Amino acid sequence: MRKAIVAIGGGEIRTRGTAAIDWEIIRLSGKKHPNPLFIPTASSDSERYWQRIPKYFGKFLNCRTDVLFLIKEKLSKAQITAKIRSADINYVGGGNTLLMMRVWRRLGVDKLLKSAYESGTVLSGISAGSICWFDSGHSDSMSFYNPRKWKYINVRGLGLIKGIHCPHYNSVTRGVPRRKDFRDLIRRTGGTGIAIENNCAIVFLDGRFHKVIRSKSYARAYKVYKSAGEVISEQISEEK
Repeated sequence: MRKAIVAIGGGEIRTRGTAAIDWEIIRLSGKKHPNPLFIPTASSDSERYWQRIPKYFGKFLNCRTDVLFLIKEKLSKAQITAKIRSADINYVGGGNTLLMMRVWRRLGVDKLLKSAYESGTVLSGISAGSICWFDSGHSDSMSFYNPRKWKYINVRGLGLIKGIHCPHYNSVTRGVPRRKDFRDLIRRTGGTGIAIENNCAIVFLDGRFHKVIRSKSYARAYKVYKSAGEVISEQISEEK
């Protein structure tokens, strides 16, 4: 059984902007009508965010959807475990990565998701829901706490994929470009960066790169690393 993770750099679910990527996530589940579990922790369990999911994954993609609220609902460990274990796909939404990882670790959701992955459940997500699968990720979480004075930070993830991840690589948060700041991070820390633009995703099988998927022709993914003191941004080819 091959273990799959799909990391999505960004895009609009409500306008079906990531449909080509999401069809691939469904295909990886091996089921015609899988049941994705939407986990909106990073958006503080936004009801508005969740309401888009049944319309999109349910009516448009022909799935049977469920949601795991971890902040607004006080579920037991058994209830959380049952939801995660019964899902064919765990799909994590965007938002505040730092908040999400703290909630997950407090409730043991990090361990449950790792266990689901080992059992063959497809893991996927967008933005914060993409960062979480990596060793760490370039995050705008501090902008949620102080919109006027903040900096990007490097948030520790689950470590299922090696490297430092940057979603929205072609985007900005509150006027601050991600591309430049992520390159500065790699310049300071070294390591291997995996940067994904909006409407682009990378499929990883058994923890290794498998292929790039794009829902827009212009979207790209990059390996970002330091060599001889310079930061190199190298486009990742479509397939291994």
